Formats: sequence, structure tokens, C-alpha cells
Amino acid sequence: MKRNLLVVILLLSVATSCRKADGEKTDVAAIVDTDPLPSWNDGEVKRAIIDYVNRVTKDSSVDYIPAEDRIATFDNDGTLWAERPYVQELFAFYQAKQMVAKQPALAKKQPFKAMVEGDKAFFAKGGDKALIAAVGATHTGMSEDEFEASSKTFFASATYPGKNVPLKQIRYLPQLELLDFLRVHGFKIYICTGGTVELVRSMARDFYGIPPEQIIGTSFKYVYADSSRKIYREPALNHFNDKEGKPVGIQLAIGKHPVLACGNEGGKGDIAMLAFSQAGKYPSLQLLVNHDDGAREFEYSEPDSASLKAANKNHWRIISIKNDWKEVFPKP
Repeated sequence: MKRNLLVVILLLSVATSCRKADGEKTDVAAIVDTDPLPSWNDGEVKRAIIDYVNRVTKDSSVDYIPAEDRIATFDNDGTLWAERPYVQELFAFYQAKQMVAKQPALAKKQPFKAMVEGDKAFFAKGGDKALIAAVGATHTGMSEDEFEASSKTFFASATYPGKNVPLKQIRYLPQLELLDFLRVHGFKIYICTGGTVELVRSMARDFYGIPPEQIIGTSFKYVYADSSRKIYREPALNHFNDKEGKPVGIQLAIGKHPVLACGNEGGKGDIAMLAFSQAGKYPSLQLLVNHDDGAREFEYSEPDSASLKAANKNHWRIISIKNDWKEVFPKP
């Protein structure tokens, strides 16, 4: 009885420093309850997650991981929220229109012309190179304060195409529960995304309860202007945080292998991060979200199924949206 009381006190002390993605305090009672992941269907994946977390955080366990090494990394697009289309792309189009309104001459130049006119063929033809150019053009040349103000306005007002809901409604409810479950058990959570670090930092605390210093993402080169004492970004890529770039970004930001890593199938972007997680010295858990539910979310896959093959080969847990999640998105 005394030990149980101590556990509850510990959970309460940890939870007081945690906040849910909607800005409210973590519901400790719900997490201490027998089902910490109520939006997950009872099955092999859910049981594996709960077993792993309980096993590595119990001080008498042979698999115990010290609190300072309980590092978890999550991809963002397609892992914590929907990615069809990318929110990063939506913001680039929004930002282009704001910039053209201030400087009309930009409307005649690419990629601004394509973004203002909604010319998707331009980006389909140009692929990642055209998208990076669009992001570079709309994310640089301004101070961090100016950029943050613009991104916060975007996240407060934008709706997601096709679903016509605020962007908070495309977060995955089961993943929000998982983030809370990990926090209560002393995990430090990082977002490791191919999206730009600045854009994700501007919303991560509000959307996921994750502070800006725990965001790892694609970055542009910075310069310091002595005259204004401000930091500006240049339209030159510093680090592309995708595929093999993710372990590099993790090493630079954290200097440790994450013991839990979660990505998604769809662009091969998370294979290296999950493999890097598995190569650490502690017992680890790798999770891969499979987009197999066209009715409730989206259904898509990689032509060569590289991520799913890697998951099967390395014994990573595959999260089926169709079979493992009772609910996909939060209710309005």
C-alpha cells in the first residue's frame, strides 16, 4: 500500500510539469487507470507499448532505463498528424500570399507565381526540389519574431483541405494519449521531423505539449545582424532532416540514441531513425504507423513497401490505423 501511494505521488509530481496538447493539465487519473491508451484497440501493439513502458521504468526490472536516458523521438507528418497534404506546404502557400501582398512584384517570380496561382503542376513536376525552393523563399529573409508571428496566425486560422477542420483536428488522438503516457513515466519527447524546425517550434507546445527546444527539423543557415541584434535565416539549406539526416539531427541535438522511436510508412523517411534507435545500449521500441484506413484517414503506401519491409525484418511494431486505433482524430 505504501509503495502504491509513493507511485501515485511520483506520477502527480511528474504530471504537474506536463501539459496536454490542448493546453490543459495531463489527466493523471486517466493514465494511472488500467487503460492508459483508451483510443487504442486492445491488441498486440497496444500491449507491447504498455509492457515496454512499464518494464523499462520499473526500478527493479532488469530492463530498467534511467530517467535521463528515456528519450523518445517522434516524426510529425503522418505520425502525429495527417500529411495529405503537408501542413508545411499549406503554410508556404499562405506565407507566399502574405509576402506578395506586401511586395506585388514577387507574384511574377517563381515559386511565388505558382503558389499564388495554386499551380500544383509546378510542384508535381519539380518534386522535392521545387518544394524546398518554395519553403526557402517563404521561410527566410525575415526575423525570427516576424516569422513566428506569421506562423501563429496561420495555425490559429487555417483549415485542413478536404476535411475542412482546424489544424488541431488532424492530430492523431491515440498518439496524443501515447505522448501523455510517456511523459508520466519520465520520458523526454522530441519531435524529429523533415519539416522546418522553426515552423514546428511555433506550434509544438500548443499542439503536443512539447517545448521548442525539443524540436529537431530541417534548418536553413542563420546569420546574426549586429545592427538589429536579431537572427535572420538565409535561403540556403543547413540540414535536411529526413531519411539518413534524422539520426544526424538526433546526434547533434541530443547526443544519445532514442530508446523509443515512432515514424510512419509512406516516404521511407523514418527507416534510418528507427534503425538508429534500435542500435542503442538499452532495450528499445520502434513503432511504424501504417496508413491503411481510407475511410477514417487516408490510405497510401510506398511503391516498394521499403518501410514495412524494414519493420518486418527488424521486428519493429507496425501500427495499423485501421485495426489498432478506435478513434483517429480528436472530437471537435
